[in-house]
Amino acid sequence: MVTVNFMEEELRPYPATVNDEGVYSHAKAVAESILGEANMRLCPQVMAAEDFGFYAQKIPAAFFSIGVRGAGMEISHVHTPHLVIDEGALPVGTTLHAAVAIEYLNKH
Repeated sequence: MVTVNFMEEELRPYPATVNDEGVYSHAKAVAESILGEANMRLCPQVMAAEDFGFYAQKIPAAFFSIGVRGAGMEISHVHTPHLVIDEGALPVGTTLHAAVAIEYLNKH
């Protein structure tokens, strides 16, 4: 005999992740100053669940991503221990995140 356990709690729907215009403009300007406008790309809107939407409901926020696929690489296994990325992107990502925060604090 097989026993199946079901979750008893009600699932909470994830809110849409919506960028605050001011924070988005700030992050974009900082990124362009570091990486150059030619290295910026506007991502298409997608329907996906993301915890960040909960944060953005509480504080002004902007969601952005860093490209981590090297030449000839395929990205798969996202959100698993099997993800393989171009680790050369890590310093770029940390620099960008730190610069966005530091410049925001300098201006406010």
